[in-house]
Amino acid sequence: MSDEYYLTHMTGAKQSKEMFIEGLLDGTFNYYSAEHDSIEAAVEGDTARMVGKSRVTAAVYGGRKGFWRLRGDFTLRKENGAWKLTSSRASTY
Repeated sequence: MSDEYYLTHMTGAKQSKEMFIEGLLDGTFNYYSAEHDSIEAAVEGDTARMVGKSRVTAAVYGGRKGFWRLRGDFTLRKENGAWKLTSSRASTY
């Protein structure tokens, strides 16, 4: 399987891991704090799913600094003994 996966940002935009990291480095995404309300994980064989809920302060896509309650849904796959992220989706709650 490919190491390529896409993140779905809270805005609905889909982007590659490289695009997201570039956005962190160039100031497109500015995250200031996160307080975690819950984190749940389930593992079945070589796949895993994690759902986390956090209160995040950020400024993204040139917008003003704001506060969001974000839910992150993540899937992972175990390859050669190491867990690899295969998808990430953010939404509000």
